[in-house]
Amino acid sequence: MSQSIAVIKGDGIGPEIMDATLRVLDALDCGLAYQHIDAGLGALEKHGTLIPQASLDTIEQLGIALKGPLTTPIGKGFSSINVQLRRHFDLYANVRPAISFPGTRSRYDDIDMITVRENTEGAYLADGQEYTDDGNTGISVIKVTRKGSERIVRYAFELAKNNGRKKVTAVHKANIIKTSSGLFLDVAREIAKEYPEIEFQEMIVDNACMQLVMNPHQFDVVVTTNLFGDILSDLCAGLVGGLGLAPGANIGEKAAIFEAVHGSAPDIEGKNIANPCALLLAAAQMLDHLGMAEKGTAIRQGIRTVLETRQDMVTPDMGGTGTTDSFAQALVEYVQG
Repeated sequence: MSQSIAVIKGDGIGPEIMDATLRVLDALDCGLAYQHIDAGLGALEKHGTLIPQASLDTIEQLGIALKGPLTTPIGKGFSSINVQLRRHFDLYANVRPAISFPGTRSRYDDIDMITVRENTEGAYLADGQEYTDDGNTGISVIKVTRKGSERIVRYAFELAKNNGRKKVTAVHKANIIKTSSGLFLDVAREIAKEYPEIEFQEMIVDNACMQLVMNPHQFDVVVTTNLFGDILSDLCAGLVGGLGLAPGANIGEKAAIFEAVHGSAPDIEGKNIANPCALLLAAAQMLDHLGMAEKGTAIRQGIRTVLETRQDMVTPDMGGTGTTDSFAQALVEYVQG
């Protein structure tokens, strides 16, 4: 029985890296059926909206989407498409692994950690934004709830337990922001007691940034609030060579959206040199979520092998002389044996 997923090709390089990713999924014989839906600039031109209702309905019906990078137009009247999707489907957990791969320009070569970011509340959403009447003061409200904190921290501990991870670090600023960040830390301490087999650590966010740069190997799973998670997950991507190797999963109770974290890179659109790794790694996360972990592992191992042995097939940003298409072809050849 096939599993249907919604596919958003995206803007800029999105269609190129999505085509490459679907080629690899097909070669793996995952039994996936694709329902292509519109979002982003293409949807705005066709439908007058960045996310048509029909696209939202399809994601709701199928419960799974694979998404290329989307461009939100700059200017008033347009809010982030990614934030809209997370809020609409209550995708509360943003899961971003940072894993070292060969051939990358990075300071470290043996990173293996996961950032679990709360996705639906906190400072990042900038609730209650307003200026005072004189325009000299900007105001934004940070709202953190016990429910939101409980479910993200529990998600992080369950992820650690189910994947053989040994440690969870809760990152906060409770020493200064005693209400919202303090509530998150209190909840993290409470839930940590339910998982005595997993080491629990708490760390103030500024120290966490320093420690990640100086000694990232001390981290395993990091769980934190929305804005801190946004910043820390990009820092972690920098440890392994940048956003070209950064996938992201946005997971809720009824839907999950898997995506490349990087932008649409319109400057290289159509040049067949875009690195498809981030979206391929997001597809691997999707396969794990769908109970096809062996196939997800095959994608990750395929990327590692191709980077090590087939530089003629790898895109220029990874030090190779190949193209998006040749990278996909090398992975197809690997997974087909």
